[in-house]
Amino acid sequence: MKNITLFVFAFVITLSSIAQNPDTAKSAPKNWKKGGIGGINFSQSSFTNWAAGGENSLALTALLSFHANYKKENASWDNSLDLAYGMLQTGVAPMRKNEDKIDFSSKYGHYAFYKHWYYSALVNFKSQFADGYNYPNDSTVISHFMAPGYLLGALGMDYKTADNSFSLFLSPLTSKTIFVNDQKLADAGAYGVVKAKYDSVGGVYMLVEKGKTVSSLFGGYLKMTFKKDIFKNVNLATKLELFSNYLKNPQNIVVNWETLIGLKVNKYISASVSTNLIYDNDIPVPVKREVNGVKVDGTGPRVQFKEVLAIGISYKF
Repeated sequence: MKNITLFVFAFVITLSSIAQNPDTAKSAPKNWKKGGIGGINFSQSSFTNWAAGGENSLALTALLSFHANYKKENASWDNSLDLAYGMLQTGVAPMRKNEDKIDFSSKYGHYAFYKHWYYSALVNFKSQFADGYNYPNDSTVISHFMAPGYLLGALGMDYKTADNSFSLFLSPLTSKTIFVNDQKLADAGAYGVVKAKYDSVGGVYMLVEKGKTVSSLFGGYLKMTFKKDIFKNVNLATKLELFSNYLKNPQNIVVNWETLIGLKVNKYISASVSTNLIYDNDIPVPVKREVNGVKVDGTGPRVQFKEVLAIGISYKF
């Protein structure tokens, strides 16, 4: 609860400063286009003597998305920052995290040999704010800030439209670094780092070498983004990222696909549907299988999918 309180506080302060200076974007140099959107989404349900059954629930999510894009002659520089944090409570269960995101991207390009194509360099950082647990087990941490953390650097070609609504970035030269800033998780080989080595001495396993907290990959990368009003007051934004590690199992492509459909009811009220599909062969997911008629628990790579329908307060700047 402390983390979402801090995030909401920072969010409110940011929007307040923007609201007090409505001409900030107008006063910026004409080569820059700056803006963003912030919002607080919530949902709540309550049951009293409800014969059909049900559990009281409360969900609150704060989000902030900001962009600053520069264009002058043959040079372009696109920057974006997406932050989100949310909590959920159902019944008598304690508050649980249901959203946690830090995503920063910066891409510099120089006009190439053909219309809409740019020689480009991209840097991207992803992580999260707070600890994550394998609910209903809330005693073992399975993730937190910089565990994992992803830092990506890429050189390639970028195709983008004049209005910046569509971009396709292709990079055959990409460095990806995975950080797992937690030794227990690193020893277990979480998120693709090299796990610890053990040796059996007298029937007791002894730690021989600690797990690596950093893993470096090299491969190919694709990033496609599209954002446009598809109807009046309805905006579609989607982002697809693909990465193949040349050094190990290049056929296991890492997929991250995010889509957001936003509906603007009025100046402050909005509704949205968001989805996120992830596939990463190095991220184990709890799996229940049946072996010889016996149900067993295990882990393995699986397609991860999240969908969120939200109604809340938003402010566009």
